[in-house]
Amino acid sequence: MDPTLVRPPATSRSRGARLLRRTAAAGVAAALLALVCAAAAWLATPGVGDARERVDALLAAHGAPALEGELPERIARAVLATEDSRFADHPGVDWRGALRAPWGVLTGEDLGGSTLDQQLAKNLYEDGADDAPARLRSVVLAVKLDAHWSKEELLRMYLDTAYFGHGFWGVTAASEGYFGVPPDELSWPQASLLAGLLQAPSAYDPLVHPDRAAARQAHVLDRLVHVGELTRAEADEVGAAPWGLVTG
Repeated sequence: MDPTLVRPPATSRSRGARLLRRTAAAGVAAALLALVCAAAAWLATPGVGDARERVDALLAAHGAPALEGELPERIARAVLATEDSRFADHPGVDWRGALRAPWGVLTGEDLGGSTLDQQLAKNLYEDGADDAPARLRSVVLAVKLDAHWSKEELLRMYLDTAYFGHGFWGVTAASEGYFGVPPDELSWPQASLLAGLLQAPSAYDPLVHPDRAAARQAHVLDRLVHVGELTRAEADEVGAAPWGLVTG
């Protein structure tokens, strides 16, 4: 028998080494592919220097006023706690939230994943589209927005472009329309109610579905407690207080 045809069986150590090499090579290839895709997406998406102009155009189209003065503290805190609690720290995309999002789709849980930057990008540059290509572009645009604009400017633009139901575009129109007060005079019950409307204004409409709106407000209050904005006792007191609606 030709001795060259007889080979010793591969040891578990050699098999493990080959597996590691293949895994490493696949990882490098995947990383390079992701880098190429990211570069292509960056070049394919527009610049974001006109974001404020787009916000103003959207407000004008709906006859809605822009937010003036300082950021309204209570509604800003309620929105951040509920929609994007790590807004101040991420570069436009919260990768931890993004990794949780697929599990939320499978379980039906509200696990987040889309940052305020991504939502703003979708509203301003994707006409609200939510298909897979639009989501990818929104991720790239979110990073661009975060690099170009300050966090305060981004939050202001988000509050100006958010839809709160009943034809109320922007937090100023919503605050005045629902409660008859400017945004900086919103009480905690009012601010937490408005923040809850952002996810689904029709489903949580306080005029049509007050029970659902109250349940959603409770979620917002839980988030405010979680991030340390309110104590549990304060949140319970807010949840029991009237909203003071003037619409309807």
